[in-house]
Amino acid sequence: MAEEWANLGAAVPIWNGSNTDDGGDSTMEDLNVYFATGDSAYIIIAAAMVLIMVPGLAFLYSGLARRKSALSLIWAVMGSMAVVNFQWYLWGYSLAFSPTATNGFIGDLNHVVLRNTLGTRSPGSNYVPSLLYSFYQLQFAAVTVAIVMGAVAERGRLLPAMVFCFFFMTIVYCPVACWVWNVNGWAFKWGVLDYAGGGPVEIVSGAGALAYSLVLGRRQERMLVNFRPHNVSLITLGTVLLWFGWLGFNGGSAFGANLRAVMACWNSNLTACFSGFTWVLLDYRLAKKISMVGLCSGFISGLVAATPASGFLTPHASILLGVAAGVCANFATKIKYLIRIDDSMDVFAEHGIAGVVGLVFNGFFATENVVGLDGINLGVGPQGWIDGDFARMYKQIAYIFACLAYTFVVSTALAYVINIIPGLHLRASDHAELMGMDDDQLGEFAYDYVEVRRDYLAWTPNHTKAPIAGLEAEPHTTSSDAEPEVEPAKAQ
Repeated sequence: MAEEWANLGAAVPIWNGSNTDDGGDSTMEDLNVYFATGDSAYIIIAAAMVLIMVPGLAFLYSGLARRKSALSLIWAVMGSMAVVNFQWYLWGYSLAFSPTATNGFIGDLNHVVLRNTLGTRSPGSNYVPSLLYSFYQLQFAAVTVAIVMGAVAERGRLLPAMVFCFFFMTIVYCPVACWVWNVNGWAFKWGVLDYAGGGPVEIVSGAGALAYSLVLGRRQERMLVNFRPHNVSLITLGTVLLWFGWLGFNGGSAFGANLRAVMACWNSNLTACFSGFTWVLLDYRLAKKISMVGLCSGFISGLVAATPASGFLTPHASILLGVAAGVCANFATKIKYLIRIDDSMDVFAEHGIAGVVGLVFNGFFATENVVGLDGINLGVGPQGWIDGDFARMYKQIAYIFACLAYTFVVSTALAYVINIIPGLHLRASDHAELMGMDDDQLGEFAYDYVEVRRDYLAWTPNHTKAPIAGLEAEPHTTSSDAEPEVEPAKAQ
């Protein structure tokens, strides 16, 4: 009877050991037979789902901004993905996951340009090859930096931001990922519970965006008067794409098509839904109206909180996590006013704080029976307080403070250094800010009527004297190529 229920998709043997570097010679043997095809197929699909989160973020940020800066945010997010792809291929994956580095803080260059990354067993699962694992983790890195790009909204120059992305990946993301996901990382060996990236993805993106916003400075006060998102439909579309990708993000972090992946997806949905309604109710008490932007903000905060916790918690605990994340992230949106940092997209509140909440919940509610659902981590022992491990919480808290402090300090220093390099100043001019980042940085617009409205006054007979909206206090320059009208000579 046992033979009838054998796992036919499992790899037996796992790896033949014929090549300790790449796992075998692909010219002489089929390396695929050493891995579970079902698990590999699932992780490829999950990686593609996570990739969709990047354009989802682009649409979300674009909708939250003014229409005259809508396209620049899409460019910033998509451009950052291209930078991360190159950095991860060059040395990012090696710095984060190289198992031959034993210092506990950052990897070595053993996997530079994907060297020795082919058919060996991955750090995530014996049934998934390193080549696939590196591609899946690339998407996590791309999403993290894309989240940070929300900080450039409406006043940041794009090319210096891309320089920041490359070095941010190298000296911030890769070390923190090494801490908790590398088999020799200090947090991993210490027993910190971080399922899919509460530290490397959420806290790093939240604190990194806060640091970048600090160096950029606040938008002009007249830009903040009566500010409202310009396109709520884009915000909703971006949120839906993020949610779809997040199921690959959290579900795929089980590194196999198993019950733990299904549980992570269930927990992600429950946490998001309860966080969304919690946020809406908190806003309703003030505005006496329900808000679509509030609902989307709550959904995202819940998904963020589920990122470190969905593979450790039961569904009941995930419901509580959703409520807690909605409350904490909603009130955390006021932090930027207290510290006078213009975190325009509330990245720190929705990602940094919600990620912290998820990591704290692991200390309380992580259970051994959920971890064991992957069929691999059997007998790992008590996890959180609910299992009787009361020492886990201080490890979680120490890890949270380490991620926050390291990311904010190093990101701030990096942004300041880039900002003083000639030609790489991070912020656009005041005039460019008023005209819009699309016009200043791209010369293209998300909506054709933005350009038409801006040039409308240039079509009038008196266009040289007509002020451009929003520039009354600025020296007037016309955007028209037409010759100025000549006033008729006065009668003598």
